[in-house]
Amino acid sequence: MSYSRQQLPVVYDNTRLDRGFRVDLLVEQCVIVELKAVEAIIPFHKAQLLTYLKLSGYRVGLLINFNVPLIKHGIQRLVL
Repeated sequence: MSYSRQQLPVVYDNTRLDRGFRVDLLVEQCVIVELKAVEAIIPFHKAQLLTYLKLSGYRVGLLINFNVPLIKHGIQRLVL
């Protein structure tokens, strides 16, 4: 299994931006993981991950908030 913090390119209207955005983790070239340590996940955080998914072409993302008593309560899975 491999994972890394990676810069993913953005292609818009036949223009490629090589340093489009940086995901926190990209696991096995198929799952984007966005890490947070916030009081609560707000719609902006979900929108950020959904944008990453749409621009990258990946379909599955995990939004993980570490600021919770039990980590299982801080994990949300988003799928396009």
